[in-house]
Amino acid sequence: MPQRDYPRIVVTPPGPKGKAIVAKDQEWTSTSYIKEYPLVIAGGKGAMVEDVDGNRFIDFMAGIAVSSTGYNHPKVVGAIKDAAERFLHICGTDFYFEGFANLAERLAKLAPGKSKKRVFLSNSGTEAVEAAIKLARNHTRRSGLIAFQQSFHGRTYGAMSLTSSKVKQHAHFGPLLPEVYHVPFANPYKYGGDAASVAYSIGAIEDLFARQIHPEDIAGIFLEPIQGEGGYVIPPQGYLKALRELCDKHGIMLVFDEVQSGVGRTGKWWAADWEGVEPDILITAKGLASGMPIGAMIAKESIMTWESGAHGSTFGGNPVTCAAGVAALRALADPTLLEHVRAVGDHFRTRLEGLGRCGGIRNVRGMGLMLGVELDGPGAAVVSRCLAAGLLINCTADRILRFLPPLVITRAQVDEGFAILERALAA
Repeated sequence: MPQRDYPRIVVTPPGPKGKAIVAKDQEWTSTSYIKEYPLVIAGGKGAMVEDVDGNRFIDFMAGIAVSSTGYNHPKVVGAIKDAAERFLHICGTDFYFEGFANLAERLAKLAPGKSKKRVFLSNSGTEAVEAAIKLARNHTRRSGLIAFQQSFHGRTYGAMSLTSSKVKQHAHFGPLLPEVYHVPFANPYKYGGDAASVAYSIGAIEDLFARQIHPEDIAGIFLEPIQGEGGYVIPPQGYLKALRELCDKHGIMLVFDEVQSGVGRTGKWWAADWEGVEPDILITAKGLASGMPIGAMIAKESIMTWESGAHGSTFGGNPVTCAAGVAALRALADPTLLEHVRAVGDHFRTRLEGLGRCGGIRNVRGMGLMLGVELDGPGAAVVSRCLAAGLLINCTADRILRFLPPLVITRAQVDEGFAILERALAA
């Protein structure tokens, strides 16, 4: 069997072509972009990425959980080409086309729980969050919203108001959306273990109801079933059910933001499925169309009571993107793929847990192929060493190395990446 031709570093990244593009970007683009490191991509296939200077990398981040079926999946690319050759746009808010209806039907049937669902299609996750805020307020005729400390929901105004990950995401942008209340998430790493963290978080909500806002003034509770940017925190079993019971008691909408954790990322279609909890509203995006820009708000039919014209989008549910979404969901629906994600995820986690011998590692977090490692100190240097050696990873919450590879990554690719990661940590 011929040796795989990646990872392969032919020139220290960025090479001369990459440096020229980086310089142009830095001169002309918004200063708000983060730019994790100087990767200048030219193409990719599966879990391999090539830059403009011919360097090839194993990808452990999939464009931050977006390229779920890998780069250049033939069925996804074929669907995009076919759709583009027929028509590029018709506004789904005002007119009909088959791909829009097909994607909505598929998402509604995939959503957790037995209730019939309806779907609103957007361009992104943050737009889907905005739609969920509007729907929760419209349906309940209430205005209050609860979100969680360390959460990330997006950067548009409503989504940013729910976000509580980094202060720079709020700084100098006020006033933010009013009547948003942040409470502690059930973080067992922070609040003394599983039972203690659940009791602390639920107690904080009940205290909020007793002292600041009546529960009948709360429209929705928004949370990530697994916190992403906030540190890859999996809440203890029973937490999501406790929130479901609390919402049912007070007529509050339970909203799950599965932009990062959904569409097979954890080894089930949705992170909510691990605890068998049905939200009133579910938000998805990122890996939904495996690289094309789309988001979706999926709500119980009994909740989607707003009238015609109450919300819309010119480009949300674009025909080409819908075609990519249907093709990606079909590829991800292969009965062996979720088994693969769980098996390779278990192998990935075992390898991560074995990194303890390198030193500087506090704990391993996550499930499926949504995994993180908490380091004793900042992780930027480790990320840079990996890039230089042919591995793409990134860091969140300063010291959490996060791993979000394409869901089709193989055990062999995981092992090759770990050889690089181990050297980077040992250094």
